[in-house]
Amino acid sequence: MKAKVYVTLKSGVLDPQGKAIQHSVELLGYEGIADVRQGKYFEIALDGSLDEARARELAEAVGRDVLSNPVIEDYRVEVEA
Repeated sequence: MKAKVYVTLKSGVLDPQGKAIQHSVELLGYEGIADVRQGKYFEIALDGSLDEARARELAEAVGRDVLSNPVIEDYRVEVEA
């Protein structure tokens, strides 16, 4: 079983790395990009003995307590068998 955790900055939080990426994209000639927001992606291999509910609960706890800063970041979890 695998959990995917996506961590992104909350809207309203400045994203200097995203702005730098947007600027670089524009310098490369790409047009029509209004904004870039960067984030983090994690894949967590979970013990096969966990049921899906417990796996989600565990991944949610890790996303909340370890992988994200709840003051400035949001996270979401996907669990796949």
